[in-house]
Amino acid sequence: MIRVLIIDDSALIQSLLKEIITDAHDMEVVGCASDPYQAREMIKQLNPDVLTLDIEMPKMDGISFLKNLMRLRPMPVVMISTLTQQGAPITLEALELGAVDFVAKPTNNVRAQMQAYAGSVQQKVRTAAKANIRRHSSKTLAPVTVQKDQQFKLNHLVAIGASTGGTEAIKEVITRLPENFPAVVITQHIPPVFSQSFAIRMNNVCAMQVHEASDEQVIKAGNIYIAPGGEHLMVQRKGGKLVCRLSSSEPVNRHRPAVDVMFSSIVEQQLAKHTCALLLTGMGADGAKGLLQLKQAGAVTAAQDQASSVVWGMPKAAIDLGAAQVTLSLAKSPQWLIEQAKK
Repeated sequence: MIRVLIIDDSALIQSLLKEIITDAHDMEVVGCASDPYQAREMIKQLNPDVLTLDIEMPKMDGISFLKNLMRLRPMPVVMISTLTQQGAPITLEALELGAVDFVAKPTNNVRAQMQAYAGSVQQKVRTAAKANIRRHSSKTLAPVTVQKDQQFKLNHLVAIGASTGGTEAIKEVITRLPENFPAVVITQHIPPVFSQSFAIRMNNVCAMQVHEASDEQVIKAGNIYIAPGGEHLMVQRKGGKLVCRLSSSEPVNRHRPAVDVMFSSIVEQQLAKHTCALLLTGMGADGAKGLLQLKQAGAVTAAQDQASSVVWGMPKAAIDLGAAQVTLSLAKSPQWLIEQAKK
């Protein structure tokens, strides 16, 4: 049984989460804490496997608590955050600090909405229980070597897919690419409000320009395009240029945006021979079939290794299919992308 400690100052959210978690056959709630100080004592006494943690709480906010926790006793945490424009940057900060994932807390009609999220909450707790938790301070980045005035291939395209643990993995890769690097398209499983915040956050720390992709936006070198939450991102040829196409068609592998949709669009547009594709950490198998299609059509393909993945689901599925030509640690991925893109 996965032992869960709920940390939330709302009695209603506590009781709804308790109901949802107890309904699952493989997990139990070992306690509920109303603030981080109470939580600290309960962690010592109860030794839970996973915490659900609210961001806004009395006495100490969830972020401050998470910082201390990841420094002193790293463990799997699922953030319970409000799905709002204001809540998005704080939630992304929580993922940066080491939280495995987050559940969107509804702002109205809470009981009905939380019940609609029940399956998602259970799945995220399950994933967190198996996640690879590393001390936040222990990240070591391999140096990236780029010659001054390095020239890259024209028409080269880089495609990256990710899910759970992906916002941080993507950051570690793209912050180390030079400003004149070829165009990068990214599909990360993320809700609508959060994709915009994520793109802004990445644009602030990258040498390349980072955008939340818009429909018919021209794809150019030196730019990174992130799929908006709730819409598939596809690559299309248009008048001798490449453009982003967005679609609200049905979810694929239960996701919209889906990595498979983006990867498949590159194959359909006969761009695989000019493409380098990388599948990063994530739950499930989205992107594995698309990566295989890319490889078969002439793309260079790679998947993240188990040791550096928060959740080794999507990369493992790709490796099992024989879709990845290379298995890479996260630290070595940026240099590998640079080598593939050199003239």
